[in-house]
Amino acid sequence: MIIFQGMQDHTAESIKSLEGFNIAWIEEAQSLSARSLSLLRPTIRAQGSEIWASWNPTRKSDAIDEFLRTQKPIGSTVVQANWRDNPWWTETLEAERKLELELYPDRYAHTYEGDYATAFKGAYFSAGLLKAQQERRIGHVVADPILPLRAFVDIGGAGARADAFVIWVVQWVGQQILVLDYYEAVGQVLAEHVQWLRSKGYDKAVVHLPHDGIVTNNITGKQYVDHFREAGFRCDPPMPNQGAGAASLRIEAVRRLLPRCWFNADTTEPGRRALGFYHERKDEIRDVGLGPEHDWSSHAADAFGLMCVAYEDPGRSKGFNRKLEMPRVGVA
Repeated sequence: MIIFQGMQDHTAESIKSLEGFNIAWIEEAQSLSARSLSLLRPTIRAQGSEIWASWNPTRKSDAIDEFLRTQKPIGSTVVQANWRDNPWWTETLEAERKLELELYPDRYAHTYEGDYATAFKGAYFSAGLLKAQQERRIGHVVADPILPLRAFVDIGGAGARADAFVIWVVQWVGQQILVLDYYEAVGQVLAEHVQWLRSKGYDKAVVHLPHDGIVTNNITGKQYVDHFREAGFRCDPPMPNQGAGAASLRIEAVRRLLPRCWFNADTTEPGRRALGFYHERKDEIRDVGLGPEHDWSSHAADAFGLMCVAYEDPGRSKGFNRKLEMPRVGVA
């Protein structure tokens, strides 16, 4: 006997009354809540029973993703399959795939490659990140042991509802930007962020703060720039306030510099997901852009934008980005 059972939160309670079923198949499992999953698992537990789930990943924090791809419980099997594995793939489907890649590169990776979803309309950097992936600029990236490390910060707060505190660790190597690490925490005191930098071996990193780096910490009464300096970090003067157009300047700087960026895949994955989701807020009725949406992704984007603006700073780039004349040793 096969039955179909709704699993939304308001109907999932009835799943507990089922008995004797050997297999449960969850279709579109990315929309399953953690509560519904917790109700289903004890229900399908006869000897030899199985729970199947099929889904196109949306967020890493989705209940099914967290359970099967992060926790990876003993006895589970996870198979990632997409269009390449379809033995009935046709020329029509191939043409549709290529059209999606051409017209909607920001959503292609989610639709066809099984990547997590980005904001489908108005995502600022998803196309640039997709190109980085296609050009294999997301992989194993290591720091140059001679050149300085730089930590770019977006300041959060120390409360349960505070904004996220974000750090990108990068290195400028010639015309390349090596994006080495990403850190994000909510509600932690400044000492926790400093400890992360030290624990990862970034205690010699040059810390770059946004304009609010001179704001007084509401717990200690000191400025953030002073805290980092007292902790032994070289801390450049905070970036001047760029005014009402600061967000647009950061967005354009990121778009220009993404082709130069090489990302260490393992340590920057949460930050890259945030960059890919960062998008414009829209008035759907008038089809008018209202500027960047302030949500979970904006803090990572602001810190990354700060890095790109600092890289393009004329005072710094005059010396740092000068053309290097290499001696023609051994050339006839």
